[in-house]
Amino acid sequence: MIKYIGSKRILVPTILELISGLDGVRTVVDLFSGTSRVGHALKRAGYSVHANDLLAYASTLATCYVETDREDVEHEARQLIDEFNRLPGEPGYVHATFAIASRYFREDNAARIDAVREAITQKQLDRRLEAVCLTSLLEAADRVDSTTGVQMAYLKDWAPRAKRPLELRMPAVLTGRGRTCTARRGEAVDAARELDADLFYLDPPYNQHSYLGNYHVWETIVLGDEPEHYGKACKRVDCRERKSAFNRKTTAAAALEEVLRTIRSRYVIVSFNDEGFLSDDTLRGLLEPLGSVHVVSAGQARYVGARIGVYNPSGEKVGQVGRLRNEERIYVVDRRADPLRSLASG
Repeated sequence: MIKYIGSKRILVPTILELISGLDGVRTVVDLFSGTSRVGHALKRAGYSVHANDLLAYASTLATCYVETDREDVEHEARQLIDEFNRLPGEPGYVHATFAIASRYFREDNAARIDAVREAITQKQLDRRLEAVCLTSLLEAADRVDSTTGVQMAYLKDWAPRAKRPLELRMPAVLTGRGRTCTARRGEAVDAARELDADLFYLDPPYNQHSYLGNYHVWETIVLGDEPEHYGKACKRVDCRERKSAFNRKTTAAAALEEVLRTIRSRYVIVSFNDEGFLSDDTLRGLLEPLGSVHVVSAGQARYVGARIGVYNPSGEKVGQVGRLRNEERIYVVDRRADPLRSLASG
């Protein structure tokens, strides 16, 4: 899966263990699905998963990794991926914007991204097969980009991986095993209102850095559009317009409270980072009126860009980070206020 700030790769075993200790959980809503790493793991563990995210690239990843069943797409997807890998480069928007106007990709790889993206459009594939192909393209692009893990900037000197040729691979799509899993694109509060499940898992944005701004290249590739852009990072102009209440300190608590008030499931799990706008006291204040609250804390390394250093939009190193580890707090809420099996109180 793609490099991602806020990724729960290290925490997935802990999250699965917590959920397995809760009575009667069969269906889970992943309300801010991101890369779908958590939703993918839940589907593999046997849960019915309903993933939601507002961004197009995240919704596409969820369609691939949560909604789609391998047995329905594998044969055709492999044939398409082989075909795409044979395509010569055809310079287009990605080449002009992310290889010439900026330096996210080397020119040959950018031209091939353009060629593959156009080929996917021309195929007029059904939604799930298209999502698998787009995910394969995103992951291939991620393996040859020249960033520190986010797209706020690119490196002044080429990352070694950027010199490799673009190569698409079959994504790790899971078999269905009779489960109903879905993916949708929309606001979290609307999904909370419309979806039913035994448990809602929330991993909301936690500070001022929007995921659209951090991953605007992926959004553009998935949408297949040619937006106006600004700055050395060549961000989409709608990065200025598509603002989330979760990315503002003054509105983050109210936004989360509205979502929590809308959720109807027995269990709620909220994952939040100690670098975020909301303190432990604030989160407890929002969650404790809902039912019993237990907290598990886990330390983890900050994302790879933080460990490399602080860079400006031109890819020049301009500062050092203050710390290399974060604390992630996982809040488990039971609305029936019953003791949670195998959990120690936070």
